[in-house]
Amino acid sequence: MTAGDVVSGREEAVAGTAAGALRRVVVYGMNYAPELAGVGKYTGEIGEHMAAEGKEVTVVTTPPHYPGWQVQGGFRNGYSSALLNGVRVLRTPLLLRKRMGGIWRLLAPLSFALTSAPVVVWQILRRRPDTVLCVEPTLFAAPVAQFAAWLVGARTVLHVQDLEVDAAFAVGHLGSRGWLKSLGYGFERFTLKHFDSVVTISGRMADRLRQKGVPEERLAIVRNWVDLSHIRPMESVSPYRAELGFAPDDFIVLYSGNVGAKQGLNLLIEAAERLKDKPRIHFVIAGEGPLKAELQRQAASLRNVRFLPFQPYARFNEFLNMPDLHVLPQDHGIADLVLPSKLGGMLASGKPVLITADDGTELAEFARGHSLLVPAGDVGQLCAAILAARDMAPEERPQGCALARRLSKGDALDALERAMSGGR
Repeated sequence: MTAGDVVSGREEAVAGTAAGALRRVVVYGMNYAPELAGVGKYTGEIGEHMAAEGKEVTVVTTPPHYPGWQVQGGFRNGYSSALLNGVRVLRTPLLLRKRMGGIWRLLAPLSFALTSAPVVVWQILRRRPDTVLCVEPTLFAAPVAQFAAWLVGARTVLHVQDLEVDAAFAVGHLGSRGWLKSLGYGFERFTLKHFDSVVTISGRMADRLRQKGVPEERLAIVRNWVDLSHIRPMESVSPYRAELGFAPDDFIVLYSGNVGAKQGLNLLIEAAERLKDKPRIHFVIAGEGPLKAELQRQAASLRNVRFLPFQPYARFNEFLNMPDLHVLPQDHGIADLVLPSKLGGMLASGKPVLITADDGTELAEFARGHSLLVPAGDVGQLCAAILAARDMAPEERPQGCALARRLSKGDALDALERAMSGGR
């Protein structure tokens, strides 16, 4: 086989895939089911959706470890293979430690890129997929998959869940080293231009990708979704309120999701401190992540703050229907780097949502009219909004069910599959 044969074969394969012949897919990314939060949840649903449609789906990923950066029980930090809901899942080890800050947040994806490279190359060469779907994070692993896909004539698609280079510098994981920024952004631009399609989850992220050199004809937006058949308003009172010992007239403020640097949860602890003399207002922070222990220390003396682990998915609708107010805090400078996927579930529950986001950000514009909005980082306005929500009559509180319908799981997965096969 000559180089010309390889290129010709690739052109025919990509053309066939663009016509809709999506039969075999290799998915490549650090996070996958059974992770309950973030990228792993959505990539897991992508894989299972395609497998349910009869496609042959192979996933190369890590042991489930997010958001706590610890391998979940029942798994080991090593190589393994299993069939999960019709998907062939191959797991490779990665570098983990208890505190994953600073340079360690760079070393973890690099270690995955190294340990997974021979696995993903072999799977692509062996299975000859129509499409290779890479998921960001992590972009570091993508070039080797792009090369193997080129050899077999497979279409390459990047699903950008997180602009990881931008985010790493924005939240201070990598400091402000000029040479490191140049290296990171140079690698990013080089890698992005070699994908056949790039799919991202928000308009502002798409704008940044255009600035990084991704042409319009290769770019698509598919927002993260919510399963409206699973998350919906309950007609009765959630049993969680009684199970957690709350009184009927308690006002419960809930944050449920990853407990990390991007979420700005320190602001929520400050609000709880300021409102500690309001005996009926209670704050619940549910989830896991690298900042959870620090937040628990900060809130140790506050009787109005309770921490919970992630709740079982089977009961997640009951849990999201428990509070009187959902809160979605975001740190300054992050609101246009990621569009929080947890927003869909909050809105679909029918409970009011309070978001901290500055005017002009996509998060603020997307939720305006369906949620309460206060500027990011302003604890005074956050407290005032919580008190105002408490004093509103239930019928006066904003509801987001109509907005949640724009995030339907079925519609989003169909759109994503069209983008993967070359459709628009």
